[in-house]
Amino acid sequence: MKTSRLLVVGAVAGAVIVPAVPAHADAKAFGKRTLRQGMQGHDVKVLQRYLNRVGVRTTADGQFGPRTGRSVRAWEADVRRRVNGTVSRPDARTLKHQVQTGTRVAAPAPAPAPAPAPTAAPVSGKATLNANGTASAPADAPAQVKSVIAAANRIVGKPYKYGGGHAQWEDSGYDCSGSESYALHGGGFVKSALTSTDYESWGRAGMGTWITSYANSGHSYLVVAGLRFDTGYHSGASGPRWSAKMRPSDGYVVRHPAGF
Repeated sequence: MKTSRLLVVGAVAGAVIVPAVPAHADAKAFGKRTLRQGMQGHDVKVLQRYLNRVGVRTTADGQFGPRTGRSVRAWEADVRRRVNGTVSRPDARTLKHQVQTGTRVAAPAPAPAPAPAPTAAPVSGKATLNANGTASAPADAPAQVKSVIAAANRIVGKPYKYGGGHAQWEDSGYDCSGSESYALHGGGFVKSALTSTDYESWGRAGMGTWITSYANSGHSYLVVAGLRFDTGYHSGASGPRWSAKMRPSDGYVVRHPAGF
């Protein structure tokens, strides 16, 4: 009888064992790269969670879409950084520090006290900034300009709220274009709330005599009778406020209402 031989193939000595790759191995750590619209990943989700932590509502889905872009621009405007919708490494460090220290960029502000009666006539042609943060219109201002200032005074001290002032005029908070729209609506210059992008083509080109709008795709603000009405660039405070200090206007489209 023939004897069959059983050939056993053994493992080759020195064979390399390749370990399994964790599913998260390609995850990017937040702050390791500049984030912009169209990107996705773990670091984008961290960015979204951090924005929520500091008070800017954002959906944490790991996708840097238009909504996240608007949230980033709202955060940039509030912390007085260049508004471009991207998150650089320095931006990431600032945001991370805000989260670590419990800073909320959209924290509610106390309601302002009633405006006192002015004790002296304001300087002709220029509004006066009162101690409580409201503004007094100059005596020679047109009635519509006085109405814009009076409307803006009603929301001074309200907190920053993304989308605030767009669904309804009377709101618990206001964003940049919502604040501008509320003030201009008081003077009869707009019938409904406009976005910052809308204000890039609103009115007439150039600076106005009494009212000037500054707008880009991420932010907008007003200068009325020499005072700035804005939700950002206020030394850490956020929400609609008057200021005698102007902000850099590079990158903004300058417009005004016809005749003003």
